[in-house]
Amino acid sequence: MALTWIIIIISLILTLSAQIYISSAYAKYKKIGNQKQITGFETAKQILAKNGLENIYVVETRGNLTDHYDPRRNTIRLSTEIFHGTSIAACAVAAHEVGHAIQYKEGYTPIKIRNAIIPLVNFSSQAGYFAIVISFIFGLTKLLWIGIALEIIILLFQLLTLPVEFNASSRALKQLENENLLEKNEISKASSMLKAAAMTYVASVLTAILEILRLILIARDND
Repeated sequence: MALTWIIIIISLILTLSAQIYISSAYAKYKKIGNQKQITGFETAKQILAKNGLENIYVVETRGNLTDHYDPRRNTIRLSTEIFHGTSIAACAVAAHEVGHAIQYKEGYTPIKIRNAIIPLVNFSSQAGYFAIVISFIFGLTKLLWIGIALEIIILLFQLLTLPVEFNASSRALKQLENENLLEKNEISKASSMLKAAAMTYVASVLTAILEILRLILIARDND
């Protein structure tokens, strides 16, 4: 029992640390303007054009760090501060989202595999939660093992997300440098910003692993 509480505490620390890390990095680099005063919108449009992706829309969306690429609608959505901002953070985040669009264009293998298992992951997310809750209520250990198996499928999806995110950041930095959108001394700052963002995905994977370990310990104690 003590071990399960230790796992819970470690998971909370990992999640909180990752959120603090990305928030502090974003707060830092959104205050540093890029020398060319190019906005996130302009960054995205220029990189898209250079990669033959003029058919992809770049639009403004609400929220903070809600930026994402929607492949179903061929749309990159940038939060207000990123869309209009001329900071290092704005350029880095916008370029990262374009990196995802380039991945789709080139048929990047990890993203193809990840997309292929999305229906299974959606099912596992709902069914796994249901199985675990019911197993705790009625003491059904076999059902808990089923829930654990479904959680492992979700973990697989998260593991596939890691190379997708790191690769998008790598592509972003390469595009920012090749297209001369940022000066050389600004590229390292953009890299720091994107590494901080990537750590949230690493933390999610570690937290998922710890949660599965906690459930396994509970299941073994109940056998």
